Amino acid sequence: MTAVVSFAAAAHDEQKSPKNIIMVVGDGMGPAYTAAYRYFKDNPQTPMIEATVFDDILVGRSSTYPARVSGFVTDSAASGTALATGHKSYNGAIGVDANEKPQQSVLEFAKSIGKSTGLVVTSQINHATPASYAAHAQKRKMYNIIADQYFDNKINGEHTVDVMLGGGTKYFKRDDRDLTKAFEKDGYQYIDNYSQLATLKSDKVLGLFADTGLPWALDDSQPHRLKAMTMAAVDRLDNNEKGFFMLVEGSQVDWGGHANDIASAMAELDDLAVTIQWLKTYVKKNPDTLVIITADHSTGGFTIGANGDYAWRPEFIKNLKASPEAIAKSQLAKKLDVKAINSQLGFDLTTEEVATLTTAHKDSMKSLNKAIKKVIDIRTNTGWTTSGHTGVDVPVFAFGSHKNAFKGQIDNTDIAKKIFKLLGK
Repeated sequence: MTAVVSFAAAAHDEQKSPKNIIMVVGDGMGPAYTAAYRYFKDNPQTPMIEATVFDDILVGRSSTYPARVSGFVTDSAASGTALATGHKSYNGAIGVDANEKPQQSVLEFAKSIGKSTGLVVTSQINHATPASYAAHAQKRKMYNIIADQYFDNKINGEHTVDVMLGGGTKYFKRDDRDLTKAFEKDGYQYIDNYSQLATLKSDKVLGLFADTGLPWALDDSQPHRLKAMTMAAVDRLDNNEKGFFMLVEGSQVDWGGHANDIASAMAELDDLAVTIQWLKTYVKKNPDTLVIITADHSTGGFTIGANGDYAWRPEFIKNLKASPEAIAKSQLAKKLDVKAINSQLGFDLTTEEVATLTTAHKDSMKSLNKAIKKVIDIRTNTGWTTSGHTGVDVPVFAFGSHKNAFKGQIDNTDIAKKIFKLLGK
């Protein structure tokens, strides 16, 4: 009898809508990235390839194309709008459809029914993806207008987002308007240092930790800053008995792809992976929570193996102490400091590589950065086809309550539509 009651209770719980929904976006994280992460994290001392946090939560894949006017390859704004509102739109659109008509996002609807809301990202918090959940603009680069909307737009008399953590100080503390002071006046706790995440007392928080996007994970004082911000946000949002909706974005996987920088991309993916691992722990204790994870698109045309060589050697990116960009910027002297570069890379340059970097160093910091990335690409046998996006389908992961709703081949708009349904719209 006990077993029957337990089964019935479990079935009843699965019929109920999730109390909490956490949408996680690995910006630019196409299928090659999560596969590469498995090899990047592999223990070479064992005969097997160890599974990663992604491997047991894969449920399907999603198409990513934008509205027909923008063809088949999306940008982060159109894809963010699709994931947030369930509407296809043109590249550059923020929370508006192809006719520039504002469309309600899942975050806005969650707020309208009394749930708490959060945005946690490693870009600026008014960047394309987070903006698509909390603002409406014809163009993604209307950063000041989007920041203003975060304060000015209200739902049931309250600001749309309760907890905002990421970068973007320059857009919120401006000569014409200081939104940080305005938020503080309305009861928000404003913080600008990671250490302050442990001191939060208010359930309304604005945390801005960089002028624009956060530093690369390889260069940041807190390499797992997405995990730290996510933990702090959940701690605040969890106080609402009606539950919460939160967007979490590993924004800079995409930036690593745009820069054709495999070392930085893998470090960003590692930050996202440890965040997901923590969310798994949270869901075990709070089974009425749903977590959905996907990418908005893939970036860089990244390939695991290049030039006809059937090999990929991630050991050359496992010991970096700084990003290629930071290594290049540190070379301020007239003569290339090879010893310092070797230390930062975690391997010794060959005579030929030193000659290549010396020539680039004489040209400019930008050229040196590009040359360092090229050395890493050759060492690892990493390939790239573009500095932009590609149109491939992306993986969909889910765990927790109602995870099976996201199984199979779906479209990015379906993710929003399914979330709306779970929220009761």
